[in-house]
Amino acid sequence: MTSKDNLPSTGAKSAGGKPAPKRPAVKSARRRAREHALQSVYQWLLTGDDLGVIDAHTREQEGFDKSDRGHYDKLFTGAVEEAASLDEVLARHADRKTTELSPIEHAILMLGAYELKHCIDIPYKVAINEAVELAKSFGGTDGHKYVNGVLDRAAEDLRPVEVKAARG
Repeated sequence: MTSKDNLPSTGAKSAGGKPAPKRPAVKSARRRAREHALQSVYQWLLTGDDLGVIDAHTREQEGFDKSDRGHYDKLFTGAVEEAASLDEVLARHADRKTTELSPIEHAILMLGAYELKHCIDIPYKVAINEAVELAKSFGGTDGHKYVNGVLDRAAEDLRPVEVKAARG
């Protein structure tokens, strides 16, 4: 398979004039890390299981070997260790207590807030977009809109200089 085979469809037409079938988008190692971290934080929120047990289970999942393991470690461990402080930030910008959120959206918001707070190498708009993409894939019907709104407001607290510069 060539690298060309990994690219998404360009909208080209097949010989019969019909749209060519779309190729699946290639996920980056960081996107995969976020998905696995989401699975782990979600499991922790639901069960309260030991982090080592959750981590071991996640590392056995198909595709984990294609993840950015360092980013996964940072997100999962960091989000759980800082759960209370992340929830404080989120509570200032959410319309309800974090305990009243769906566990999947709560986990997505925790990961997004953690990235905004600690992963300065990732532009704030990218961190928010990645959380929105997780919500589109795993959250409720309009959960991505909620995640976007909460994290956009939280970014003003967590990255004020970057947000101010971007918004003019």
